[in-house]
Amino acid sequence: MTAEQTPLSLSPELLDAIRRIAGTEQLLVALDFDGTLSPIVDHADDARPLPRSAAALEALAELPRTTTALISGRALDSLRLVASPPVNTLLIGSHGAEVWLGEGSLGLELDDEQRARLASVRDFLAGIVNIAPGTLLEDKPAGVVLHTRLADDDVAEDAVEAAMRVLREHPGVYVKTGKRVLETSVVHASKGEAVEFLRQATGATAILFAGDDVTDEDALGRLMGEDVGIKVGLDFTQAEYRVEAPVHVAELLETLLRERRRVTAEA
Repeated sequence: MTAEQTPLSLSPELLDAIRRIAGTEQLLVALDFDGTLSPIVDHADDARPLPRSAAALEALAELPRTTTALISGRALDSLRLVASPPVNTLLIGSHGAEVWLGEGSLGLELDDEQRARLASVRDFLAGIVNIAPGTLLEDKPAGVVLHTRLADDDVAEDAVEAAMRVLREHPGVYVKTGKRVLETSVVHASKGEAVEFLRQATGATAILFAGDDVTDEDALGRLMGEDVGIKVGLDFTQAEYRVEAPVHVAELLETLLRERRRVTAEA
């Protein structure tokens, strides 16, 4: 039996919260991808959701009065490629700068000033990559990401410090730090704003959100009332509940699916 198949146990408090939120009138299940549905990997294109999580998410997406969404720092094209989300799952990419709510959703358009600013940021970060072994850049529609996962610790720290020193003073450039990444964007957006937008767009009466990274704290901080926030991992969090790894997220989603199926079948 593999680790993914081994039965795991959620805390009694989290189980109670799952049972409670499963009974809400209109449920929104919003999830980060990397480190939540998928284990963290060295190469971003290699990430894939755990099969149990993918199956549970697809089944949840088909239930009445239930909306599923992925809220990721990835660009939408990258998110679609690695996540293979259910067809009716809503997608938020680039930390909220890109939104897909179904057919007819408009793509992100930058103005001339934003495009020029983005080109300048990319040139600057490319200069850092040229002298910092193990670092690399990822282009997004509204930003550039400096990845340091493959660099030595001291090289990674120096590269991020050098980038932050300049970019934090650069007007119109928004900077976020995550796990071995530095994200830049010329569009102001956050996962917190994405959660609030989805609440309004879906009419959710309660939201279950799970995420592992620093940027997910923005979303966790916007939860309220009957919402349930779950931190994946052992880092500091403001979430009320915690699981240790993506394999536990699979169990969480399966539990939610079982409870939500029962509630919607009884309605």
